Amino acid sequence: MSAIEPLVCPTLPVRHGFFTRRGGVSSGPYATLNCSLSGGDARECVLENRARAARAIGAAPERLVGLTQVHGAAVMRVTAPWPPGAGPSADAMVTNRAGLALGIVTADCAPALFVDPDAGVIGAAHAGWRGAVAGVLQATVAAMTALGARPASIVAAIGPCIARDSYEVGADLREAVLARDPGHARFFAPGEKPMRWQFDLAGYCAERLAAAGIGRVERLDADTCADEARFFSHRRRVRGGGRPIGHQISIVVQ
Repeated sequence: MSAIEPLVCPTLPVRHGFFTRRGGVSSGPYATLNCSLSGGDARECVLENRARAARAIGAAPERLVGLTQVHGAAVMRVTAPWPPGAGPSADAMVTNRAGLALGIVTADCAPALFVDPDAGVIGAAHAGWRGAVAGVLQATVAAMTALGARPASIVAAIGPCIARDSYEVGADLREAVLARDPGHARFFAPGEKPMRWQFDLAGYCAERLAAAGIGRVERLDADTCADEARFFSHRRRVRGGGRPIGHQISIVVQ
């Protein structure tokens, strides 16, 4: 069995992990550390996987919370844990309660983890292109600020997601991004086909965080679509005919 192996950002001064697909108990297309409760994987396997991920960063499994992610911009303030799978419909969470672990699941979208170490406030966000355009990252910063954080004191890390070379997009996505800011054309490179582009999701997310006044933004260099051995990928699933897949988890706790 492969060991559980979270990726960490050295500049994020709080317990955290961007987990890969390795080190769990699930099998088949969910092998092995699938942490999504909304797919077809056995619930007992997912709960064990989530517990392993929590323990790997020193968090209590019963204090790990997740969301029903909907590709929007809503942010939840977490004051107490809820049962696994009972998370509200939202795409980000913030808390100032010690010991609460915030978990985001992804399979190509960008996971973002946040901390203001001075204020004792943490956050976690799921940023697909729709959520990023809608402002989920800025909304997370605003929710942290409401708890006493200062944007200039917040450190954010963008975890493994689909990279530009793997992310071919059409005119509809590009137009939605440019409608917000025409200058964001710099996050698109020409594709191999007419009216197709390669989109830099992580770069776009980093710019959105910088625009929100974040003091420091780091990016982990990993392509979830290209690295099948380590990551689940929705884009790779689509290319492969649509078979079921799992989702990796990213967790932050203080």
